[in-house]
Amino acid sequence: MVTTGALIHGDRKRFLGFNKEEHPIALQLGGSDPVDLAICAKMAEDFGYDEINLNCGCPSDRVQKGQFGAVLMESPDLVARCIEAMIKAASLPVSIKCRIGIDEQDSFEFLDNFISTTKQAGCTHYIIHARKAWLKGLSPKENRTIPPINYPRAAEIKSKYPMLDIALNGEIKTISQIKEHLQTFDSVMIGREAYQNPYLLNNIEREIFNTPEKELLSREQTALAMIPYIEEQVAIGARINTVTRHMMGLFKSQKGGKKWRQILSTLPHKDGTTPSQVIETALKETT
Repeated sequence: MVTTGALIHGDRKRFLGFNKEEHPIALQLGGSDPVDLAICAKMAEDFGYDEINLNCGCPSDRVQKGQFGAVLMESPDLVARCIEAMIKAASLPVSIKCRIGIDEQDSFEFLDNFISTTKQAGCTHYIIHARKAWLKGLSPKENRTIPPINYPRAAEIKSKYPMLDIALNGEIKTISQIKEHLQTFDSVMIGREAYQNPYLLNNIEREIFNTPEKELLSREQTALAMIPYIEEQVAIGARINTVTRHMMGLFKSQKGGKKWRQILSTLPHKDGTTPSQVIETALKETT
């Protein structure tokens, strides 16, 4: 998520830059002012993004003080005006990511009113994190795990609004779960598991998208394929660990996985080390 204030008053290239291999790519915006969101939607279009997403699900105190994130679910009319403004400003698809409720407002009627109101503004794609958010008393991390999952609530929304594109989010970690939820929803969003266990994406390609085995990379091939990208990033001023710290989970639950994480945690910080030395040393010790 990038806030509208950061984009309007900050370094747009730093916040909006991305690699061409990342397409299709969505920009998630944090904000509640229709005018500012419209400006940022146009920025996203100009930078080549494929979709704009409005964050109505983040429960952090900082986000609440800015009057955006999950607290916006209390103001569906305002969200509707934001959606209308973004749709008018840019030709990109505009989606909403939300929870199923907030605090004591935890009912189908509350979620239904939010969906119905914003749908009338032109939103047709929703990503529903199937647990409510506590705006007070829980940290953002706790809000991702403590409130109980309620998939049936999200399924009720899909049943009532079959014309809407509904993606399910929350505690989806396995291929079997994905296949089960795709019987009800249009898509699923993999969040923490994709970060902590990125090779799951390989299995998704194989078992969900039926990608031929010969087109898939092994863990080792994936790691080696990252070297040119890391070198590109280092050439423009990034540190090696800026990339490698996000590769820690590549060998999750594999023999040598602990050694892989140890090397990626230490070797990039040694003076004179190159990206290829980091990856090749880690692979040698891991595999």
